[in-house]
Amino acid sequence: MIEPYVGQSILGRACEAGLLEVAVHDFREWAEGKHRQVDDYPFGGGQGMVLKPEPLVAAIEAVRGDGEDRAPVVLMTPQGARFDQAMAERYAALPRMVLVCGRYEGVDERVREGWIDEEVSVGDYVLTGGELPALAVIDATARKLPGVLGNDASHADESFEDGLLEYPQYTRPREFRGQAVPEVLLSGDHGRVAAWRAERAQERTQQRRPDLLLRDGRDEK
Repeated sequence: MIEPYVGQSILGRACEAGLLEVAVHDFREWAEGKHRQVDDYPFGGGQGMVLKPEPLVAAIEAVRGDGEDRAPVVLMTPQGARFDQAMAERYAALPRMVLVCGRYEGVDERVREGWIDEEVSVGDYVLTGGELPALAVIDATARKLPGVLGNDASHADESFEDGLLEYPQYTRPREFRGQAVPEVLLSGDHGRVAAWRAERAQERTQQRRPDLLLRDGRDEK
């Protein structure tokens, strides 16, 4: 599930250029027994299955490294901290990290307590597994790596970079079905364009995500 996505488009080119490396590990390879079982019924009863500690811990210990080379281990789980742009920037500064994708009813609590450094969620909803959240983390983090976007200034005006949503964007044609591009964007006056974009970003954030303004302390109310 992971490899086809990271092999395409911007991430694919980054991997080919050596700017990004994503190694996928199936922890079933560390499972023992004839059926290489990685899950079992929960103690105390209940629905679903729980990921067993033995294969998962063995996989984590095999890929995270030791000492100064030890990579932080992040579990993708609905119970984790909400992933955001600041996290992506922090992760991009790391030389390496390990993402653990939860499945079923989750992982044995002893794994969380002893081998997980951080728990991350991409939203207040439940998915079938942690693969899609892991891809979101990989994509957002990779965009912060030097050279991945081609132009390192490309993400400077994106949403959340300065605590605001991005301003409206337009391209050709100048008029489409009665809707024209704002004249200021055609003026050639870079100062006016910058001011218009700043105003629209503030306005759009106030309308759609006022919580971002409150978090940043910008709301005047």
